[in-house]
Formats: sequence, C-alpha cells, structure tokens
Amino acid sequence: MFQFSEQPHKRKNLLTGEYILVSPHRSKRPWQGQVEDVVGAERPAYDPQCYLCPGNARAEGSVNPAYTNSFVFVNDFSALLEETVPETQADGGLLIAEAERGICKVISFSPRHDLTLPEMSTEAIKAVVDLWQKEFVDLSVHEWIKYIQIFENKGAIMGCSNPHPHGQIWAQSSIPVEIEKESKQQLKYYKEKGRTLLSDYLSLELEKNERIIVEGEHFVAVVPFWASWPYETMIISKRSIQNIGAFRDDEKLDFAKVLQELTIRYDNIFGTSFPYSAGMHQAPTNDGEHPEWHWHMHFYPPLLRSATVKKFMVGYEMLAMPQRDITPEQAAKTLKEQSTIHYKVKR
Repeated sequence: MFQFSEQPHKRKNLLTGEYILVSPHRSKRPWQGQVEDVVGAERPAYDPQCYLCPGNARAEGSVNPAYTNSFVFVNDFSALLEETVPETQADGGLLIAEAERGICKVISFSPRHDLTLPEMSTEAIKAVVDLWQKEFVDLSVHEWIKYIQIFENKGAIMGCSNPHPHGQIWAQSSIPVEIEKESKQQLKYYKEKGRTLLSDYLSLELEKNERIIVEGEHFVAVVPFWASWPYETMIISKRSIQNIGAFRDDEKLDFAKVLQELTIRYDNIFGTSFPYSAGMHQAPTNDGEHPEWHWHMHFYPPLLRSATVKKFMVGYEMLAMPQRDITPEQAAKTLKEQSTIHYKVKR
C-alpha cells in the first residue's frame, strides 16, 4: 500500500496550482555536508551605529524620533518610488517593460536593538499588528495602489541588511506574480464551492491534526501539505477575512499570540535566532470585491539540519520543480515538540 511517509510522490500546492516532489526515503541518507558551531549573535539593547535605533541618524540623514513602541517610515532606499510616471515600452513586441509605481516603508518592531518577535511580549507584538493594520488602511486609500505586501526578512542568511528587528511594506500599482497565481486558484474554487479554498483546507487540517502547530481562537499555524521549505509554515485566519484591515481587536491579539508561539518554536529547534522570510498574502486593493480571498501568512525558513546549514534551491529544484526530503508531517512533529519557552530564557 502506498505510504506518503516512505515513497516518493508529488503534492499539489492548492494556492498556486503547482507541484512539489517529496522524497521521504532520502531523509535516511547519511549527512556529510557542512556543519558548523553556532556563532554567538548577542546584541546590545541599543546600538549607537544602528540606523533604526531611537534617536539615531539614518543613512540619508533623517533622525529617528525617540520612539518607545514600533516605528514606521518611508524606506530611504525604496525599491519602488511614488513619483514614477506610468509608461510601457515594447521593443518589437519582445522586449517589454512597464514602469512600476509604489511606496515602500520600513517598520522597526521595537526600540530594542536586541529583541526579535519571539523575544517580545504579546502586547508588544500586538502593537506591531496594530501598526501593520493602520499602514494597510492608510495606504489603501491611494486608488492607484493595487496590492500591499507586508513582510519580514529575518537574519543575515535571508539578506537582512540591518540586525535591528524590522519588517517592510511595499505598496504597488500592479498585482505581483504570486498574488496573481493565488487569486486565480482561490477564485476558481470559490466559484465552484461558494466557500473560500482556505476555509475548507483549514477545516480538513484541523480534522486530521497531522500538521497543526498552533491553534488559537482565531488563527491556526500549520505546515502546509505542499510545503517546499524544510520547516515552512502558514498562519491562516479561521474567519474568511480578505485583508488585515478587517481584523477585529480580539483577532489581532490572538494573531499576536500565535505569531509569538510559532516563532519561539522556530528558535528552539536549533537554539538559534531562526531566519526566515515571512509575509502576508491578502486580497488586492482598489480592485473590486474579492470574496474568494482568504488572508494567510507564509513563513519560508531555510535552515535544514542545524543552525548554519541552509537549504538551497539548486539543481533539479531550479531547473524542474521544488523537492524536499523531510516530509511536512515530520517537520510538523519537530515543531510541535519544541518548548514554547524561548531557549534564551531556558538558559
């Protein structure tokens, strides 16, 4: 009889329609690759050279206020610019380029230079969620903005340019590729079932309870059945919410709790500040009603076997399709076994 836990197989990503190859038998092979000791990454509560710490000057000369909670500002080196003029160029119909307008912001999660999300209090994380919501609402007022991406790159291994814990918001004049994929899949399902794809998927996950990591009153953290990164997870709202702007106050608090517990579990796997890229996926803005959209947040962490061994997408994965050895079920088991007390506190 075929067993997901033993034999190679493909799994379909319901949100994109794409497949991933899962090879569970390969996880038994001996590892002779790179293994290194964890390098200490202790940081002071305040760094006078940090561009994000309160009262410090940023790279372009502006001075941060003496903020005591989370703090947001327009990125000094934005990838998108608000003054960009819409224009399209098509050379021979083959070399096509379109001007992209946008607003990029940076959110410093805390005045503390040394506190990542899992090390912050629930109340402090709730303040970050409040600011995420406020920024989403404020940015969506601009009719030309069609999508707002809220995300965080954590750790140098993920290309984070400043160790002060922070996230970003990119609001832009078109809908990004990954959002287009998810919009298509969710709309197709909604038209067929009259329900959101993720509401039915989450109900099935809760029933099976094989990949659930954290269940709160309003949000659930789960390792997706189709996860491609070793410890990939997704937070899904129990209510079919289209965007963070519609979160109630009790939902924001519960989201903060689930976010805190999930990231603590990440850090405890290898006893290190676990790197990841994480971001919310939500309905496009100023683009009509999207009842098919169901808010969720992806976490793509790269660590594989230790605090320093990264999973790279190489070879077959770059040229053909994503592939993983550790099954989502194995990853979920590892995450569920972790303490919800942060490893630094335990020491």
